[in-house]
Amino acid sequence: MQAPAFWWRAPGLISAALAPLGAIYGAVAGARMKRAGARAAVPVICIGDPTVGGAGKTPTAIAVAELLLEAGENPFFVTRGYGGREKGPRVVKVQEHSAKDVGDEPLLLAAVASVVVSIDRVRGAKLAAESGASVIVMDDGFQNPALAKNISLLVIDGASGVGNGLIFPAGPLRAPLALQIECANGVILVGKGDAGEKVAQQAAACGKTILRAHLMPEAEATAEIKGRNALAYAGIGRPRKFFATLEEIGCNVTEQRVFPDHHAYSENDARELLKAARARNLTLVTTAKDHARMYKNPALNELADASIVLPVDLHFDDENALKEMLKPALARR
Repeated sequence: MQAPAFWWRAPGLISAALAPLGAIYGAVAGARMKRAGARAAVPVICIGDPTVGGAGKTPTAIAVAELLLEAGENPFFVTRGYGGREKGPRVVKVQEHSAKDVGDEPLLLAAVASVVVSIDRVRGAKLAAESGASVIVMDDGFQNPALAKNISLLVIDGASGVGNGLIFPAGPLRAPLALQIECANGVILVGKGDAGEKVAQQAAACGKTILRAHLMPEAEATAEIKGRNALAYAGIGRPRKFFATLEEIGCNVTEQRVFPDHHAYSENDARELLKAARARNLTLVTTAKDHARMYKNPALNELADASIVLPVDLHFDDENALKEMLKPALARR
C-alpha cells in the first residue's frame, strides 16, 4: 500500500473518523507486544520502525551488521521476506532467488551478510544459529513478540517523525508510541527535523539512548546522476523522500512516477516507463529496492539496464556510542 497523505498532516476529519478503529488496532497490537518471546541461541538485535514503512530500517540494519562484521562477529539477518512467496526458514542464495521468491530487502541485505527469510521468526533464528550466526540482526519484527530481543532500536525519520501521531488506520503508528518507546532500548534518529526531535525528546525523557545518523547517497551514483534531467520512479514507503534526495544532489527530476510500496513491476510498467523517458529524452532513475525487484525477471531486463540506481548508506554520527550499546548483548553469550 501507499501511505495516505493525511497520515503526515495534523489530525483532521479523516483521521478523526478512523481514530476508533486505530484505538482498537492499537489495543490489540499493544497487548500482543507484551507477550514473552522465545529466546534464541545467539543475541538478537532488532531494528524496528514505530510507523508503517519508510524510516530507513534496511540501511540501518546494514550499517549495524557492518559494524558487527568489523568487530569480528558473524551476523545473520533474519527477516520475514515481505513480498516474497518463500515462507522459510530458508537461507537466501542470490544466485538462485529473486524478489518474487524472498522479497526485495533480503536481496539487498545479502550483499552484506547471510540472510534467513522466515515468516516464523523463531524458526528463522534457529536456522541462523545452526548455520553459524554469532548474532542475529532482525530487519523489522519489533512489534512481533515471538522472538525475544536482546537489543531493540527504533528508527525514526527526522523530517516526518511519527506523522499525525495516530495509530493505523488513522495514522502511521503500528502500536501506541509510548508502549513502543518503552519496549525499545534506544532510538535512531535519521536526518534532521522537528518532527523527529519531538519523538527523540519523548524517548530521552523515558531514559532511552538517542543515536543520530544520516543517509548518504553513494558518491559514484551521485556523480553519474548530477545534472541530468530525470524520470524518477519508486515503489517504496516514502517515494517523495527519494525524489527530494535526487533534487538535493543536483538531479533535475522532470517527471515522477509513484508506485505502491514493494510494487512488483510488470512488463507493461517497464514498457510505459521506457516509452515516457524516451519521449522526453529523460534518464530513468530509481532506488536500490526497486531495482532489486527486477532481478532475474527477463521481462524487466531492458528497464533494469536503462535505469540508474541511487543506493544510500546510513552513517552514525557516533559509531562508538552504538558499539557500547551493543556490547552487553554480545557479552551475554
